[in-house]
Formats: sequence, structure tokens, C-alpha cells
Amino acid sequence: MSSSLNLVLCGTPRFAVPTLDRLVEAGFHIHLVVTQPDRPKGRGLELVSSPVKQRSLQLGLPIIQPEQIKHNEAFRAHLSALKPDAVLVVGYGRIIPQWMLDLPPLGNINLHASLLPKYRGAAPIQWAIALGETVTGVTTMKIDAGLDTGDILLQQEVPIAPDDTAEKLAPKLAAVGADLTVTTLRGLQTGSVHPRQQDRAQATLAPILKKEDGFIEFTRSATEILNRMRGFQPWPGAHTKFRGKNLQVWKAARADRALPSAELKVEGGHLLVGCGDGTAIELLELQLEGKKRTSAPDFLRGYRPQDGEKLGL
Repeated sequence: MSSSLNLVLCGTPRFAVPTLDRLVEAGFHIHLVVTQPDRPKGRGLELVSSPVKQRSLQLGLPIIQPEQIKHNEAFRAHLSALKPDAVLVVGYGRIIPQWMLDLPPLGNINLHASLLPKYRGAAPIQWAIALGETVTGVTTMKIDAGLDTGDILLQQEVPIAPDDTAEKLAPKLAAVGADLTVTTLRGLQTGSVHPRQQDRAQATLAPILKKEDGFIEFTRSATEILNRMRGFQPWPGAHTKFRGKNLQVWKAARADRALPSAELKVEGGHLLVGCGDGTAIELLELQLEGKKRTSAPDFLRGYRPQDGEKLGL
């Protein structure tokens, strides 16, 4: 096998771009980039290319954008003709079919944004923060037919800072993961990296996020609510109801008070709300349905919430 492997990279989001860059910098030959088709976005529904496609064009790499891959004979023939040593998968957004798993001698290698077997699934970064983890990491693994169940190749821990949101943590993990992917490939070439099975008993799930995950349950403690707010940025965010209308909570902080769950308290220009376990948070930036994002003092002046009013109704 040559020192520079024949690679195919399957990826779509911004998270995959550092891996693409590092592979090129390290001298690996990327013979094809597979990414999702351009999608309509924005009010004008203009077609927008994925971050991976945009970067691949800048690097002059060949690109293919199949709508589906499982029963796509033209795509299968194209990939087979390339005879890749390995297929790298970073946030591609499609289930890899068995024929593709069987194609390269080094297998299909996935970069996953958690310390597997914890947080298997589509949203590992978001759920790790939302559930209060202080350490996460990245894993390179050999893809099999299951959901993030393949053998682990390498892992690296990354601390979660107290102010990390999903948006802030993702680039850190992407950068560490890019280096880990290069190390993994070199280790597979030299025989110094050996697959090891995941401990199924330690597995947890990080399912795809739904809008309702962002609804604030004020029976949760202040810490739980704030962790979920950090984890669920930018979507689905954190939202509740105020006087029957949707209320987005953009910013909040822990308050050293004990208030009944979901009950509002106005104190000297500050807006507090009770949470579970005798805790409370201060609401700092809010946006009522159909209105602009505003600070808590402006919200107080505009809507004059009363002590004892409840959110979520």
C-alpha cells in the first residue's frame, strides 16, 4: 500500500471541513468527495451548497452529490472503479449501505463527536452538554451495520467548558477530530492501530433533536435547564409560553433564590423564574412571539409581568 492512501471522503456539514483540510495538508490523495445535494434555503429558497462542497471546490477536488446511495448503481460503479483504500465518513447524513462497507480494504472510517459508546446518534455534541457532561471527545471507528456500534480505532478527550454551547464546542471537536483522523489512517497503514469492540453495557443515545426538546420544563433544576439551553443552541433553543404566546429564552443565568416552579418574580429590574429543587434562574434576553429579541429590562417595561404569573401556560 502506498504511503499516500487512495481515499474517498463522505461529508456534508461544517464539522467535516477541518478533516478535509487536514487530510489534504497531510498529503493523502482524496480521489472523490461525496456530499449532499444543494438544498434550498432562506426566504428566496436559493440552492445552497454544503460547507464540504464549498471547501472541496476551493481545493479543486472532484465532487459527487447523489440524492441516494443505497440502490444507486451509477454511484456504486463510480466508487468501485476508484478502488479506495478507505472511505472516510464525517457527518455525511446518509446510512452507509453494506456494499459500500465491504468495498475498501481499510473499511469505512467514521469520525464521531463523542467518546463512544456514549452518545451514539445524530446529536452527540448537543446531548453531552445538555446532560451536564464536563468531558466529551472524538472517536474514530470502523462503521458497521449498526448505529455507531462499530469497533473503536482511536479516541481523544476534550473538556467541556462551563460556558460552552453546542456552537462553541463543535469547532473544538472538529479540529481535534481532524488530527485524530490523520493519526488513525497512519496507524492503520503501519499496523499500530487495532480495532476494539465497544462496551455495549456503557452505551447511551443522542437522538436527533426535535423542537419539543427545547421546551423548558421548569420542574427541572436550574442547572439542568441552563445545561439544556447551552446544548440546544442554535436549535431548538429554549422556549416556553407567556400569556399563551411562545416565548424564546435566549439568555439566562442561575439566580440565588428559591421560587415555586415556573413562577415569575420581579426584583429591582430583574426577572426571575422558579425551577425545580428549590432553584431559580434569571431571564436575561427574551423574544416574545412575533416580536424582536429584547433585554429583560425592556421586556419588563413592555409587558409588565406580575409576581406569581407562571410561564409555560
